[in-house]
Amino acid sequence: MEIRQSKNGNHAILGLGGRFDFNAHREFKEAYSTLLADSSVQSMEINLSGVAYLDSSALGMLLMLRERAQAANKQISLSQPNPTVVKILDIANFNKLFTIS
Repeated sequence: MEIRQSKNGNHAILGLGGRFDFNAHREFKEAYSTLLADSSVQSMEINLSGVAYLDSSALGMLLMLRERAQAANKQISLSQPNPTVVKILDIANFNKLFTIS
């Protein structure tokens, strides 16, 4: 999986690409941990436009990120999922946990 990180003022974006599965665990955690530790970051967007595949471990990683972000008083949103990823997020009721745009 590839991860692109960018920051615009107090808003950070993690752009994900490829297969989002257990193999991405360490890399994903390292990327978001840096942003959670950054006191200037108030909100974080996980851009899913490049994600071709998402499994249950990826859903778990997003839930863990949500938990840690809440503890750090930061907002998390998911953006630009493709239709296949939207279906997976809908089945998992992620629209009740995350803002998805």
